[in-house]
Amino acid sequence: MGKINPKLSKSRQKKIISLVLKYWKKLLLAALCMIMVAGANGAMALLVKPVMDDIFIKQNKDMLLLIPGIAILVFFLKGVGSYGSEYLMNYIGEKIIRFFRDSLYEKIMDLPISFIHKEKTGALMSRITNDVNIVKGMVSTAAINLFRDFFSVIAFLFVIFYRDWQLALGAFVVLPLAFYPIVLFGRRVRKFSTGTQETMADLNSFLHETFTGSKIIKIFNLQAFEKNRFKKKTQTLFRLEMKKVIAKALSSPIMEFLGGLGIAFIIWFGGLRVIHGTSTPGTFFSFLTAVMMLYDPVKKLSKLNNTIQEGVASATRIFDVLEETSVITEVQNPEILEGKSFDIEFDHVGFSYNDNETPALTDINLKVAPGEVLALVGMSGGGKTSLVNLVPRLYDVTKGRVLIAGKNLKDFSIKSLRDHISIVTQEPILFNESVKENIRYGKMDASDLEIENAAKAAYAYEFIQGFPKGFDTIIGELGSRLSGGEKQRLCIARALIKDAPILILDE
Repeated sequence: MGKINPKLSKSRQKKIISLVLKYWKKLLLAALCMIMVAGANGAMALLVKPVMDDIFIKQNKDMLLLIPGIAILVFFLKGVGSYGSEYLMNYIGEKIIRFFRDSLYEKIMDLPISFIHKEKTGALMSRITNDVNIVKGMVSTAAINLFRDFFSVIAFLFVIFYRDWQLALGAFVVLPLAFYPIVLFGRRVRKFSTGTQETMADLNSFLHETFTGSKIIKIFNLQAFEKNRFKKKTQTLFRLEMKKVIAKALSSPIMEFLGGLGIAFIIWFGGLRVIHGTSTPGTFFSFLTAVMMLYDPVKKLSKLNNTIQEGVASATRIFDVLEETSVITEVQNPEILEGKSFDIEFDHVGFSYNDNETPALTDINLKVAPGEVLALVGMSGGGKTSLVNLVPRLYDVTKGRVLIAGKNLKDFSIKSLRDHISIVTQEPILFNESVKENIRYGKMDASDLEIENAAKAAYAYEFIQGFPKGFDTIIGELGSRLSGGEKQRLCIARALIKDAPILILDE
């Protein structure tokens, strides 16, 4: 993919913005919720003056009942607005995460084997599991803080200048005390992360298997099948993430509302004492409250740049994969390969994995007639696997042509070409499913009887019957519960059940 540019190009910025704007109704509602939070914060500062003047100084008993009720209402509205903005923005963020995950997986599955071999599997997995989460932090978490704190600053500035504009001019050099953050309730959110972490672990295992087994997936044309399986897993992850979001979004409003009840009680109790002889200037304390409340959002706004920069770097890495071009392409109007019998010819074929490397194959001329069995014998590293990989177009020749039925195989659609090819790879590639499902991978609509017949033909039926659950036995990741010979037999059964005209047995 080349060197990563740390800057996000304008075209990529537009793509991210267009993704966010797809949910413009939720964005608008989230903005209204943020304005509600900011208004509630400003209202609390404004309430200080009537509390001081009407309750403590004028000792108005009617206001003693009214203002605590208003305070409770304000904190309730603030809680509703905070929950709404958190939920809606995180909903948008999780939707964007799922879009990027699905798009990345689809893109990687469609890219040629050479791309997957060139990149580290862990790095590709990190794009899907880690980078998209950081992008979410940029488009949702940072956006929440940015707009909510911006609206709060505007509200507090209004209160400050409304109460005393002369004092406001000198207020910005005052360092108000920071509020002690409410953290105890937030710790409870951790337990809701367990399901998400387990699902993510399962997702990583799935990615590792499908990336490692990408050759088999492509040979049997099951990219669509694996994409659907991946989408189901990301849908499960999406549901779990939203449950965690709800828990996180509820914790702060509930604690703030409970705090509001406490403040309402203090107002009532303190006011009752003031009525008995204590008085305090309301305007001053209203102003002071707004200044102290202004400090926190200003401090948060100054820290958002790190989150945004991390998101930009992750988005760059994601788009580097999404914009990768495939070197295995089809002609504009490809032919559909049909028939049950073909000859294969290698016409002066040359092949190298990279332009600056020694060719793996040089001037190969070979013809295999229909029904003929050809054995390629040679030393390890002699190019046998490289040669057979050219037939299903896992790689393309760098010189010469590969012909099927007298036609260049590049003239056929990749899907129809691979529909007529079955392969047993040099390394046994199996999936963490049952024996039955691993054999069925060669023919997704195969009946149980066809699966049993394929197992018998591969001399695998007897040892399968010895498993605790027979054909329903789960074989472990990459067939880890099987011996090397058993793995190879299952791979042969999978290849045979496809009943393809071209069968390749790579050692």
